[in-house]
Amino acid sequence: MAEAYELVFTRDPGQGEQDVVTVRPTGATGPGGHPVYTDASGAIRAEISDRGEVRMLATTGHQDLQLPTAVRALPR
Repeated sequence: MAEAYELVFTRDPGQGEQDVVTVRPTGATGPGGHPVYTDASGAIRAEISDRGEVRMLATTGHQDLQLPTAVRALPR
């Protein structure tokens, strides 16, 4: 399990603008059996496999989940 990941989201594909969010482990396991990570605000939750596969997890009932365009493991 990585200490933290950066999730990169592309805001406007035509503009190339990106949002980068750092997520850290919660200690929980997601529906696929992999560790769940969250950002500091708790608004973004993601299950991330050891191969870098991401499953976004809803934190509210009406959240529009988007997959990140890149996932980067941060060094310890």
